[in-house]
Amino acid sequence: MKMKITLVFAVLFALATYSKAAPGKNTTKESTIGLNLGNQAPEISEKSVDGKDLKLSALRGKLVLIDFWASWCGPCRHENPTVVAVYEKYKDSKFKNGKGFTVYSVSLDRDRTAWEVAIKADKLTWENHVSDLQYWNSKFAGIYGVRSIPSNFLIDGDGIIIGKNLRGPALEQAISALQK
Repeated sequence: MKMKITLVFAVLFALATYSKAAPGKNTTKESTIGLNLGNQAPEISEKSVDGKDLKLSALRGKLVLIDFWASWCGPCRHENPTVVAVYEKYKDSKFKNGKGFTVYSVSLDRDRTAWEVAIKADKLTWENHVSDLQYWNSKFAGIYGVRSIPSNFLIDGDGIIIGKNLRGPALEQAISALQK
């Protein structure tokens, strides 16, 4: 029961913050870049699985889950089916501030083969997979203050952080609540 109450408060807090960041009230130009709810998410530009630079900002206009994970991380691999299910359910949905939903996976792997095998094994079908293969020395894990994984940030179509560390049912509830 306590977990359900905590979950409800987390979703309500995310929604209250989201409404403050709605278009016309707090636009991208006015937002502070940071890691708090209501802040503009810091840019990520990293190499994808195929070696191309992939920028987080290229996904503007969509609801995006920035998901920090690794192939060697048991809790991450346990959470992946939830992320996959939410992606499949909402990838083509319309939201209050975004059209479509996607995942931008930032891997803390150090072994390219293990990373690629895990993407396929866990059926992470979205196209946005990046890693600098620097393990805990990952540049963007440092920028985002990631000290444990799995860790995630939910951003709206303007790149504003509207949720953090949403796992299990909390992830789907937060995304569902943002649908038009």
